Amino acid sequence: MKLDQLPGNVNLTYCTNIHAGESWSDIRASLDADVPAIKAAVTPDRPLGIGLRLSGEAAATARQPEALGVFREQLASLGAYVFTINAFPFGPFHGVRVKEQVYLPDWRSPERVAFTADAAAVLAGLLPDGIDGSISTVPGAFKANGKTAAAVAAITAGMMTAIADLVLTERRTGKRIALALEPEPSCLLETTDESVAFFETELLKTESLDLLAVKIGESRGGAETMLRRHLGICYDVCHGSVEYEDPVAALDRLLAAGVSVPKIQLSAAMRIPAMTNELIKAVMRYDDGVYLHQTIVRGPSGLTRYVDLPDAVAAFREGRADGEWRIHCHVPLFLSDLGEIGSTRADLVSTLAALRQKSRSSHLEVETYTWDVLPDNLRTGSKASDIAREISFCKEELVR
Repeated sequence: MKLDQLPGNVNLTYCTNIHAGESWSDIRASLDADVPAIKAAVTPDRPLGIGLRLSGEAAATARQPEALGVFREQLASLGAYVFTINAFPFGPFHGVRVKEQVYLPDWRSPERVAFTADAAAVLAGLLPDGIDGSISTVPGAFKANGKTAAAVAAITAGMMTAIADLVLTERRTGKRIALALEPEPSCLLETTDESVAFFETELLKTESLDLLAVKIGESRGGAETMLRRHLGICYDVCHGSVEYEDPVAALDRLLAAGVSVPKIQLSAAMRIPAMTNELIKAVMRYDDGVYLHQTIVRGPSGLTRYVDLPDAVAAFREGRADGEWRIHCHVPLFLSDLGEIGSTRADLVSTLAALRQKSRSSHLEVETYTWDVLPDNLRTGSKASDIAREISFCKEELVR
């Protein structure tokens, strides 16, 4: 929904990656099943914004003119609009082992570029007048796959092709869409410093800008302007908290470096102030076998990163992971207490307070996609009612 009380043209939504479904027909059916109840709870008298998650299969289908026309009619009947798309997971995202496969195909691959172009075509066909669009995506690659110079070069070239497509899309349709790289633990871009460095050393270097300039018929300076206009960072508060960042300071660091923030994902991670043997059983209840739960431990010697939760538990049992734990598991925003396990909700609350005073992004998206795998005690009602509670919590913090 639009939040006119805030500085900037702010839209608040939730991401439909919460709902299972990979085909376009399944995704559309999930909206019919859940959006009416969510809208009735959070914005009965005004249109509801939707952060649409598309798989590769769904994006290729949805971009077809007939499919887009039918979907526009569905959105009108729901009293909803789409202003942002999650084009991060290409394949299945529920009910199967996702883990590190969620990053594939990554930005080394033409498939990722084509998927992004499909998502952009869908969004250009759905954006209301006067609202810019955003597409969140993989932050390059899983870190192990993005280490070599050849991999980084391929990733950069893929992004230049995607940016060129967004430039040409705006020229053709008048719809401005920005691609938003989403830093995440264990990825090529996982911290704010790494993100700024990637822009400065790879994306904005002469060779990259010259490649883009040729694709869009601009000078090098014009290419840089277009890159900054159509590429930025999707800052996920959960991810930043897992990295022990101050999210507000991180957002301001990005903007000060000239890196835009097309979207902020409103989320919270698991936090354990001091890990103990007694907490192992409670922690492992979150080891769902579906998602990767990267864990970062802050101990006497600094930060130690583990790719998945069982790796951190094994290290703790060997005496190598004492200290504070932060775990990449999106937990409910409206719960201040998860029982034996804490959360980083305080980081989210401070971020929302800062956004009341100054706009850092016009797109705010609640993203707790883990409802289907969370322990039963964290699910307080139907999925639709829990989603509505999350949106309402954020809205109340933003406009108090």
